[in-house]
Amino acid sequence: VAARPCVVGAQEARAPPRALGALFRLRLRRSGAGKPALQSRGGEEVAAGQMTAADHPAFGRDEEAALLLERTHHRHDPRWLLPVSPHVCMACALELLPEPGVSLVRKKHVVFCFQDALVRHTSLVAQLVAQDQRVCIHFVRVLFGLLNSVEDGSMADLCIELCNLRSMGGSLATTTLLGKLVDTIPGLADELVMEHGNLMEHLLRGLVYPNEGVQASICYLYGKLYSSPTAAEMLSGHFREKLCALFLSTLDSAQTKDLQINCLGLLRQLLKYDLFVSLIMNKSVPVEGAESVERPSRETSLPLVLKKFLLSRDEILQVASSHCITAVLVHSPAKHAVAFIHADIPEFLFEHLSSSSEILVWSSYNCLILLAEEPLFFSKCHTVYGIEAVVRSLQGSQQMTNTELHTQGLLLFKEILTRQPEEIRLFTSSALCRDASRALQEAVSSPVLAVAAEALRAISAFLRKDHQSSLPVQYRALRALLEAMLSRCMEFSQTPLNRRSLGHACSRNSEKATLRKGSFLLSTLEGFRNACRLAVEFQGEPSAQENPFTAPSAEKEDTLEAFSEYLLSACDSQCIPMVMRYSEEATHPNLMEVFLSILHSLFVIVPHMKVKFSRKLADSSFIRLTLELKARFCSGQSHSSLNQVCSSFLYYMCLNLLSAPEKTEPLSQEELSAVSEFLQHGLPHISSRTPESLAFLSDRQYVEAATRQRQYCILLLFYLAHIHDDRFVPEAELFVAVQSFLLSLQDQGECPPPVVCKASMYLLAVCGDKDSALAEAVISAIRKFLEGIPDLRGVYTHHPLLLRFFLAYPGLMSRFGHRVLELWFSWEESGYENLDDDSSPGRTVFPANLSALFRVLRSTPSILLILLDLVYSSPVDTARKVLIVLRAFLRENEDVKVGGLIRGHFLLILQRLLVENGASTSGAHSCASGNLPLLLNLLSLVQMRNESEQELDSMAMKLLHQVSMLCGKCSPAHVDILQPSFNFLYWSLHQTTPSSQKRAAAVLLSSTALLELLEKMLALTWTETGSSPRTPLLSSAWLLTASFSAQQHNGNLQVHRTLSVELNQVLKALSFPKKMSALLSAAILRFLRTALQQSFSSALVVLVPSGDQPLSTPEDAVLAPLGKSQVLALLIGLQNLLVQKDPLLSQACIGCLEALLDYLHARSPDIALHVASQPWNRFLLFTLLDAGENSFLRPEILRLMTLFVQYRSSCVLSREEVGLILQGAALVDLSTLSNDTLQALHGFLLQVQSMSLLNDQHMTQTLQSSLEGLCSRTFPAQPLFQDMLCLGGVSVSQAHIRG
Repeated sequence: VAARPCVVGAQEARAPPRALGALFRLRLRRSGAGKPALQSRGGEEVAAGQMTAADHPAFGRDEEAALLLERTHHRHDPRWLLPVSPHVCMACALELLPEPGVSLVRKKHVVFCFQDALVRHTSLVAQLVAQDQRVCIHFVRVLFGLLNSVEDGSMADLCIELCNLRSMGGSLATTTLLGKLVDTIPGLADELVMEHGNLMEHLLRGLVYPNEGVQASICYLYGKLYSSPTAAEMLSGHFREKLCALFLSTLDSAQTKDLQINCLGLLRQLLKYDLFVSLIMNKSVPVEGAESVERPSRETSLPLVLKKFLLSRDEILQVASSHCITAVLVHSPAKHAVAFIHADIPEFLFEHLSSSSEILVWSSYNCLILLAEEPLFFSKCHTVYGIEAVVRSLQGSQQMTNTELHTQGLLLFKEILTRQPEEIRLFTSSALCRDASRALQEAVSSPVLAVAAEALRAISAFLRKDHQSSLPVQYRALRALLEAMLSRCMEFSQTPLNRRSLGHACSRNSEKATLRKGSFLLSTLEGFRNACRLAVEFQGEPSAQENPFTAPSAEKEDTLEAFSEYLLSACDSQCIPMVMRYSEEATHPNLMEVFLSILHSLFVIVPHMKVKFSRKLADSSFIRLTLELKARFCSGQSHSSLNQVCSSFLYYMCLNLLSAPEKTEPLSQEELSAVSEFLQHGLPHISSRTPESLAFLSDRQYVEAATRQRQYCILLLFYLAHIHDDRFVPEAELFVAVQSFLLSLQDQGECPPPVVCKASMYLLAVCGDKDSALAEAVISAIRKFLEGIPDLRGVYTHHPLLLRFFLAYPGLMSRFGHRVLELWFSWEESGYENLDDDSSPGRTVFPANLSALFRVLRSTPSILLILLDLVYSSPVDTARKVLIVLRAFLRENEDVKVGGLIRGHFLLILQRLLVENGASTSGAHSCASGNLPLLLNLLSLVQMRNESEQELDSMAMKLLHQVSMLCGKCSPAHVDILQPSFNFLYWSLHQTTPSSQKRAAAVLLSSTALLELLEKMLALTWTETGSSPRTPLLSSAWLLTASFSAQQHNGNLQVHRTLSVELNQVLKALSFPKKMSALLSAAILRFLRTALQQSFSSALVVLVPSGDQPLSTPEDAVLAPLGKSQVLALLIGLQNLLVQKDPLLSQACIGCLEALLDYLHARSPDIALHVASQPWNRFLLFTLLDAGENSFLRPEILRLMTLFVQYRSSCVLSREEVGLILQGAALVDLSTLSNDTLQALHGFLLQVQSMSLLNDQHMTQTLQSSLEGLCSRTFPAQPLFQDMLCLGGVSVSQAHIRG
């Protein structure tokens, strides 16, 4: 009976169930009626040769008791009793041997007797056991069960006797039984080989026996013998000389599945040993064809035989063949892979990847992984043929639950991607490359860590230029792949640790978790680095820049540029945070090496962003991080590759920062070359910690050139770190070290490069505190170094502390203060315009830089002279910043008395400027295009700071003279210079004492050129349409003319030239204003008011009538030079201007209306009363009043009502309304009103009192109490710096407008 043996790759033949033993016991017993359960054929009993124990006298009672089970033997069929001695009953043995109550000695005796019978009567025993196959199988199972309990060799001896069978045809069952016994009994294989050599000859004969069942049983026994290392060693010669060729021939010609499986099982055992692998792989045997004529003899070898099994449709044979191939390759892929490749084994293995059998796919994966170690595997293009099958297999394995299969497939894919030669393209189409990318994307997103980790390694190999060179390059798919990779890594890196366990176990678990995170992060970074390398390599290929099949109107996402920008963004938002978070737990040099190489490559990938990226890295303390890595891991010769990457990263980052710095001038190409040279030589040798670096920098002994370059590198790194607020170096120690470094340079007579000098100055400025001062020797060295530099721009770094550094030491300020301040303002941002306003002192919030400058100016006011020089000598933009700063400083620091100092210096500058530009009009124009307007504005500001009226000294008079001369040389087109000049002249006429005003007016009236210019300016008013750039200048001209006329009239000053103005044009402009600015209207009103106050009798201003003036009437003759129609038109114009409710314009209108009524009243009181009592005046009054409470308490409204009361215009303002106003005024808190309002209210009350409008005693008392309350208060004069306004660039005195 041949049972199928167990072989690798095949399933164990199933034995009968254990319950079958009970079945046999029932069948071997007689029935209860006394009839035998098992009868012979034809109903007769077994032949007469079968006798009972009583028939054999030699069979004693003791032996009989030992061999037979007395209580049941009488029920057994006699045919199961051996007819010769020893009389063994098979049925009794089957019941006795498994019985637990029978002693072990008795069981051993039964087995011994059966062995003796087998030796003496082999044929009879064979006939006995062959009666029923199931009984035989059960008997074998019982014997196997005894093998585990019998300790001596009786059972082994029984098995060995089975080998003495002489009939090959009947040896099938016994050979199989012997194989089972060898598999069960330890040491039996070694004993059989050592003591029964004839067995091997018997087995060899069985392999050529024409019965594949016998051959299968022999192969099974051989497999069990060779499973013992000792037996295998003893049988090595037998295999080499006799078995090898015969076995290969048998394996090749096997037809039945039992023989094929047992042959493969034997082969698996043989392939465990190097010797047998070499013998089998080097052996080829001739094989006869089935028909010698048509198919001549051929030779076969193991690869060809296994290939045949791979081609079979039997999955078990395919798996077993794959296992055998793997077993061969495990020993030495380099020696044996070529034979399998030449047999085209890989082709069929790739085909098996599409199988639904997981074990077959697994086996194929293993074979292909080992074959991939042989270059011939790739050169014969097996991978090109099979890569599509691999990708499909990966996609299919993702749907399976076997994660180990998925991992193994990814391992194969990674090996193929890694080892594929660059000259042989793996992906022949972009579609296949896209499918592979999607498969990897799904794999890396797997929740199983092992699968995701293997996918990361495959992605790293996938991101190679030759794998992505199938056009068009799938940048969008690559981006999606990287996004999935980074997302999975971030998800894993943020997984919290399980800290429920305590003690050392918790610590170990934490360390393992950290290591796993580090390994996963490293694989992710390697993949990202390869993506960066891919982008760098594609930069030089025009065909890889973008997808040529993209529609022109579509968004350009699938381009190299977009992919490169994504790499930068992903590194910034994901890679850097992950690495920084992990570095808080552990630091691994390999990981940091890959990380820094990524950062380095990004400088090349996105060149237009390299400066911005470098700044962000420096701001994030990457200089410190890199130096700490070098100090920790790169001392001596350790981690040379990390040292190289760190040095290269620092080198390029420093060059990027220096080539486009934020707070200093970029280096020239020559300076960059010098810096590049000493960085290249010095950075690889810097691997010391900060204290050691400071000591090295402080060394004042003789320093060689190479050492000096290292010092330069250290100093430059510290400088760039401080520039970006990474102050990891102790500042006090660095302050001392830099001084020692500078003194060392001076001692050796060296002159440092400008960039080193710049770094030294900056570090000294920012590291020194208030109490630390430089020694005179250091100041001298610095001055010497700076004097050797042509332009300080190359060593200047914009920082308030550096400015203070240069201005704090007289030796540096006297020599370099002017240039440093100029550089300071040239670097300041153009955000000073918001400071150039009239905000109240102490309310402006200044930038930090400006506040620092103000502190320096307060400590050293003489610096103001340098700033004034800058206004004159610097470019216009810089000069304007200086002017704004000076204005803000003088406005905020009123206690700093610098007026005389600035005026004197200004006079010198103005005189020098006039001399340099000559006395011609073109010279004045060149002045206008420079900084003179800024100087004039500054001088006006100094004048404005006078809190009280002051006498004009000789210096001020000289300034007036110079400015008037300058104005006289200009034309109306020179707005830039005339506007600040007119402002200055106007301020000078309104902020001094009356005597000084008279002297100033006399000086200005003596300038006929100035008066001629004013006349031209006034005439231009009628030609200007709307708002033009010259409107502010025209406003200043009218205000200045009104001031000149008033001063000349009041002081009876000499007039050297008159000004002619067309009166009709003035009245027309005011009566019918067309888009005229409020300021210009107010200025013209102030001029007309002055003329009305002077009754048109000014010696300076001549008001000439126009040529088309109508004939005069008697009323016109009284009002001359005005006409009644002109008066009424002017009144309407004033009403229209008042309705605009502009504060300044309203004050000017009221003042002009007051002067007009006074003028009319002096010539014709009736006309004055008629004008004041116009019904429209009441409408005007109510228009000016709004819905607010006490809205009448405004200066212009109070003054207007005062006029109506004065001229008894009861139709405009009745007695009752006056009473209501008085009641409202009595209830007002006077402390809340402005001085202008209080004065206007006081004038109104006095006018009401003088006109005796109140008949009610109560109202009279209310009026009297209000007047007493107002009289008890003082009305201080408004400070000059508050009275003077700058509106739209025009200087205006509120007191002058109000009159």
